[in-house]
Amino acid sequence: MNGSCERILVIGAGPCGLGAAWRLNQAGHADWLLVEREPQPGGLAASFADSAGFTWDVGGHVMFSHYDLFSSVVDDALAGDFIEHEREAWIHLLGRYVPYPFQYNIHRLPETVRDECLAGLRAAKDAAEKPGNFGEWIDATFGPGIARHFMRPYNTKVWGRPPEKMDWRWIGERVAVPDVGRVAENIRLGRDDVSWGPNNTFVFPRKGGTGAIWRGITDKLPAENLRLNTEIVAVDVCAKTCRTGAGDELRYDRLISTMPLTRLARLAGFDEPALDATSACILGLGLEGRPPELLRTKCWIYFADPDCPFYRVTVFSNYSPQNVPDASRFWSLMFEVQTPPGTDEPELWRRTLASAHDAGLVPDDATVASRWSMFVPHSYPVPTVRRDDVLASILPRLEAAGVLSRGRFGAWKYEVGNMDHSFMQGVEAVDHILGGGDEPTFNRPDVVNEKRSAPRRRTSGG
Repeated sequence: MNGSCERILVIGAGPCGLGAAWRLNQAGHADWLLVEREPQPGGLAASFADSAGFTWDVGGHVMFSHYDLFSSVVDDALAGDFIEHEREAWIHLLGRYVPYPFQYNIHRLPETVRDECLAGLRAAKDAAEKPGNFGEWIDATFGPGIARHFMRPYNTKVWGRPPEKMDWRWIGERVAVPDVGRVAENIRLGRDDVSWGPNNTFVFPRKGGTGAIWRGITDKLPAENLRLNTEIVAVDVCAKTCRTGAGDELRYDRLISTMPLTRLARLAGFDEPALDATSACILGLGLEGRPPELLRTKCWIYFADPDCPFYRVTVFSNYSPQNVPDASRFWSLMFEVQTPPGTDEPELWRRTLASAHDAGLVPDDATVASRWSMFVPHSYPVPTVRRDDVLASILPRLEAAGVLSRGRFGAWKYEVGNMDHSFMQGVEAVDHILGGGDEPTFNRPDVVNEKRSAPRRRTSGG
């Protein structure tokens, strides 16, 4: 169907919605409107400045790309003003720090644990049976040692459920499947092996946090096609209208929704699909002085210990000196905690600071300059064992009614839920509407994740 004369409504000014708006504007399709319930664009990739002058993201975002188009758009939005980083990610385990990816750096573990992990890897190498869930995949891929010490406790902590409740086919490029010979050689040489993965280098905006990317893209769109502070509270797929919280009725011919699929189904009168998501609390800690030597060059650290509340901490002042009010006087940490709604925040802060002190992240005599927090009701879309069946039922029904549900929580596909994936889901949804184009990101995650691009121009250094 050619949509060149259709009125297109886009819900949500996160990466996916802005990708759709960018493509509509670039294609010269004038009859479109983007609505966003928050006062700023960016969605889960927005950034915030607190009253003390610290900048915070909604979690530890980093910018890398599988698409030349996305790289070009982002580069244009920020005029190439990025800082380039070599990823330095770590795992805190058994009182020590192990470079990421864990499975390639087990030489850093105590000898008995190291030998247990290597023996498990060697036994797992011959496991050819197709796994039935993520837990079975972990055991078959890594063996009992790595599974017991890291993969199972960490993933249970992040996802808030045992791995047996999750599918395994979302893995793709997100987990380093170990080469046993390479691991053994790293042990023999005592060699750190840290180059794996699509984000082994990444770029970050010099000023304004990750949200600067999305503000820059928004600023290049026609203001008359944008409505912030506008929440959609009802969707009538028969009449093809949406009602806002202010009572306005917005007509459309085609709808691109990036709100959580569960909410869209509810507003549109469909049975709410049985999909799971994690929720999280982001805690930002601004500190006086300079970071301890332990953190001087680190980007982020994973914590598998179930007694430690946070699963990841980002040394956010290392991403850009402008993330703090004065880099000669302040630094900052950002903690991510998988936590249900209603969690007692003062108690969460108490536990977080205690664990941070115990791990050497925050010196005992550190002076706190700022505390910032944000609860995120939808953090990760969980790839449960039944997810694909649920999506195969609800998404075609919505599309038959003129609605494309796309983006991190619109499509509910964690494997293509990064910023670049989400932006391109919006672009490809518009291409599909305007000219019947395919949607490779939405339809073939494994193919798009094999590719890699990067911004054209970068600035480096602090």
